Amino acid sequence: MVPRARVANIANVLTGVRLALVPVFLVVLFVGDGHETFWRIVAFIVFAVAVITDRFDGALARSYGMVTEFGTLIDPIADKALIGAALIGLSVIGDLPWWVTVVIMVREIGVTALRFAVLRHGVIPASRGGKLKTLVQAVAIGLFVMPLSGPWLTGAWVVMWMAVILTVVTGIDYVISAIRDSRARPAKL
Repeated sequence: MVPRARVANIANVLTGVRLALVPVFLVVLFVGDGHETFWRIVAFIVFAVAVITDRFDGALARSYGMVTEFGTLIDPIADKALIGAALIGLSVIGDLPWWVTVVIMVREIGVTALRFAVLRHGVIPASRGGKLKTLVQAVAIGLFVMPLSGPWLTGAWVVMWMAVILTVVTGIDYVISAIRDSRARPAKL
């Protein structure tokens, strides 16, 4: 019998911290109509800390046998909450066009729904492309949270375009993989 990891472990605590930082990030982002340099830097720091917890919680869970059903379920929710809140917040204050937010959020919600739809057949793990997409999205959003101008803002747009392209490509790949996997399984009677 394989011992089960306790739900109350450091990996799940880090995931909970990330989830708790989402409203903190939004409050700080919106201080002074969202365009006060000091508060934008604070918002960036909060966002960066939240993103870093994502890197460490998964690594700790896998390395030390702390993977739990709770963590497997709540981790992607925390990720989507952070990314979604940041995109929507940046669009509300006018720093990011709504089409970028919509494209990324449609993919994220669609893939999450697809994951739940195929859950009874097993979990479809995140691909390397999906992990790269998450990293590029986080960097792009972080750059947009920073109070950048001139060539720095142009650089932020280059990274954001990479994020949008990776988002679309990995979303299509995910759907194709799910269809292929569902066809490879024998039908249940």
